[in-house]
Amino acid sequence: MRLVNHERDAIDLRTTPVHLGLGSRAKPVEGFAWDPEVLHAYSAAVAPDGAEGRMVMIFDGDGPGDHWESHPAGDELVVCLSGSVTVTRDVDGVPDRVLLGPGEATVNPAGVWHVVDMEGPTSILSITASLGTDHRSRTDTRPTERVGTPGPEEAP
Repeated sequence: MRLVNHERDAIDLRTTPVHLGLGSRAKPVEGFAWDPEVLHAYSAAVAPDGAEGRMVMIFDGDGPGDHWESHPAGDELVVCLSGSVTVTRDVDGVPDRVLLGPGEATVNPAGVWHVVDMEGPTSILSITASLGTDHRSRTDTRPTERVGTPGPEEAP
């Protein structure tokens, strides 16, 4: 995994996210994968951006999300590009659902647990705080451990 300073070719946001950092910098994340080692390397590389860093990525899917997540370091923007998606937030134990169609977006506030369910083939774009994302299984009733990208205090 490495951050690329000047990418001149087209970037496929489905496989290569872009990190938005301090100084209005946009750097493709070459070799990104949802692997703990790569996530730790990414977190270490972007740690100087702190809570201001953001990851931009497109996700394609169909069906319910398999995990809840929370971004304590900042808000997340979710944009439906095609299809239909339901974003469910856990607001003090009460589900708050937002249905999105193409071109519609919602903001998941910092620290709020949420899950994304795609209704049929769907594409979404997310702009997510880079540091400190927490995950929990869809079957868990309460978060029990941090699994995901570490916060600045946890980066190796």
